[in-house]
Amino acid sequence: MHGHHRIALGIAVAVGLGSPPVAAQVDSAALREKSWVRPLASLFVPGMGQALSGQDRAAVYGAVELYALSRYIQLQHDANVNADLYHQLAFAVAQRGFASVRRDTIFEYYETMERFTASGQYSLGPGSLAPETDPSTYNGSVWLLARRTFWTDPNVPPPPNTPQSDSAYSFYVRHAVGPKYQWSWQNASLQQQAFRDLIRSSDDGYRNAQAQLGLLLANHIVSALDALISNRLTSATHRNTSLNTFLTPDFSLISVRVAF
Repeated sequence: MHGHHRIALGIAVAVGLGSPPVAAQVDSAALREKSWVRPLASLFVPGMGQALSGQDRAAVYGAVELYALSRYIQLQHDANVNADLYHQLAFAVAQRGFASVRRDTIFEYYETMERFTASGQYSLGPGSLAPETDPSTYNGSVWLLARRTFWTDPNVPPPPNTPQSDSAYSFYVRHAVGPKYQWSWQNASLQQQAFRDLIRSSDDGYRNAQAQLGLLLANHIVSALDALISNRLTSATHRNTSLNTFLTPDFSLISVRVAF
């Protein structure tokens, strides 16, 4: 049925023709002694516990592990390459004329370069600090926020050396971009868009790589639980028992196989 995920539980009984009944029975004491060996083996190497039990699905866990690990390595590599490219583009275009040496810094700095065409000046005067006043620049927007936050009227400065004045200037100093990190995408809108695309690709790559790490972790845990549950079922039934799962987007089958 559309929109519903169906789950079926089945019990498969394996009959060994020509084999003595005792062959299907399990030494419970021996099983208890080794009850954690296969789950721990699967926790460290997915599929190992199933391989020790002679179960074919060990290959499935191994295949998932190899796929997720290779995807993580590839995604991490691509993300690193794109990160280096947008660092280079920022230095070659936006920071040209402001810095003679490339200085990499926190990611939030590059995110800000996406949103603002220019950083603006740090100080408009050569003497005491005179914050940037153009609100279309990053520093100008910081100074506007400082005035709105600490001044009674953002357009009317309070007397110098008052708490309102000092707080606004302190806020600006903490958040504004200094002279060594200024930038401008003026007359370089295409390069700025390419910069945005590279940041987005790099960020997506790191995010997808983390998802592959989650898949790797899940594969270890599921393989260990699979081995643990199969051992517990075998101990409870005194028969060789295995838990099998078959998953699709619309249908899940969980089956228990008991040997007689």
